[in-house]
Amino acid sequence: MHRAIISLMEELEAVDWYNQRMDACKDDELKAILKHNRDEEKEHAAMVLEWIRRRDPAFDHELKDYLFTDKSLSHD
Repeated sequence: MHRAIISLMEELEAVDWYNQRMDACKDDELKAILKHNRDEEKEHAAMVLEWIRRRDPAFDHELKDYLFTDKSLSHD
């Protein structure tokens, strides 16, 4: 599980790095390449998150409770 969580963290960090590079990029073609690469990292993150969900009942419960709903995200 530890390796999966670290991998998820790294994939999300890569998404952030690509976002930062895109924000600073002036070349439209390079920006499109960076966007493509960023979106692949999102796919990787989703795959690892699903792997975690399938193996961790608490994560499974929380993800099913919050994802794809209009439920409030705060505890107010």
